[in-house]
Amino acid sequence: MRALVRRSRWIAPLALPAVLLTALPGSASGAETGFYLAPGSQASDWVNSNTADPRAAGIKANIADVPRATWFAAYDPKTIRSQVKGVTDGAAKAGTTAAVVAYMIPNRDCGSHSAGGAPHYAAYEAWVQEFAQGLGSREVVVLLEPDAIAQGEDKEAATEDNACKSTGLSLAQRLAAIKKAGETIKRIAPAAKVYYDAGHSGWKVEAQNLKAAGVAQGDGIVTNVSNFRTTADEVAYGKELLAAIGVPSLGQIVDTSRNGNGPYASNDPQATWCNPPGRGLGARSTRNTGDPRVHAFLWVKAPGESDGGCRGFGGAGTFEPGLADELVRNSPNSPGTGTPPEPPKPDPGTQSCKAVYKPGSSWSGGHTAEIAVENNGKALSGWNLSWTFPGDQKITQSWNMTAAQSGRTVTATPVAHNTQIAAGQALTVGFVADGASGKPVDVKLNGSACSVS
Repeated sequence: MRALVRRSRWIAPLALPAVLLTALPGSASGAETGFYLAPGSQASDWVNSNTADPRAAGIKANIADVPRATWFAAYDPKTIRSQVKGVTDGAAKAGTTAAVVAYMIPNRDCGSHSAGGAPHYAAYEAWVQEFAQGLGSREVVVLLEPDAIAQGEDKEAATEDNACKSTGLSLAQRLAAIKKAGETIKRIAPAAKVYYDAGHSGWKVEAQNLKAAGVAQGDGIVTNVSNFRTTADEVAYGKELLAAIGVPSLGQIVDTSRNGNGPYASNDPQATWCNPPGRGLGARSTRNTGDPRVHAFLWVKAPGESDGGCRGFGGAGTFEPGLADELVRNSPNSPGTGTPPEPPKPDPGTQSCKAVYKPGSSWSGGHTAEIAVENNGKALSGWNLSWTFPGDQKITQSWNMTAAQSGRTVTATPVAHNTQIAAGQALTVGFVADGASGKPVDVKLNGSACSVS
């Protein structure tokens, strides 16, 4: 049994920008390297109407111009096909890939902040048919029914404080409907990549229920939708769940839109999910995850849109510039907009630490790289690795570390699997960053300067 954790969403399609990525596993065309940039998101509309607002530049650079999934959540069976087709046709013209969310299960959100959905299951099946017809013949990422399975499990474990208890919701019905939806999408649009919602690391779903929902016919799971759990926790949860499902071809997508500072700790359950304070933007959408089972980090929730009427913000889905500005200011990885100062001169380092910079792939506006650090001193239990970029590089994603960046200086700390470094052992951390590749300077391990090659 688990406590019910709600996640609210806007009930209309959103518009999303593009970023350079590599193709999903199984993609036929390597030329389709980005998620689609569609016009007219709430964030971009606000920016365009408030250019003199001091918050506008930061919101534009860090939210409005960042890729995220397009939601289809307003029940309009007569127009859903054309709505979806508008997004997928736009992606085709742009040479990019659309990411779309199907959010129409009957009795959605158990009648709470994001209530709605199709009026009954027969209507839902008809809606899915029309939705699938709009997907076209090209690759498109489909995120299927956020919350539906996790909330269904909560209903089965019905407690007095469970808002789904008296709604007539049947988990078996939901699983059957989701399975049929996945079958329909794959039959009508076989190039679609379908990911089944699996809650998050603090709201886990059962592997047997994902199997019953037909996850094996799809391409994987999506976790952390509209939540704040850290990427490391989500990847660990995803690996655990995928192992239990037992289908090697499946992978995971993580919603990283607002998880830059992880979840908010509070004794009030609502405070942890409804516009919690101090949260920050997470890693920008990318398929360069460094892990073949993690197919993408993707902004699914649109940052700046309210989770519900709490902390003085408007109802679910309302764009709130104050909330957006909070996320930008609190983000550890928001790109800077100023002119970077002159880089410092390299430190010659000492014999206790040797660092090797390993550039990876690069593209217009970004690159990947790793830093391998050999500990030639005593064994370390817990570590702190820091370096300074030579220019305006800005980390947008990382692995094997928790990274925080202030200006050009990056501070890295351990994740669960690498807290200790034995004497003579090498530690490798990696990242995706905006800007051109450049060898870092002033590399230090626990305050001791490292030579850099």
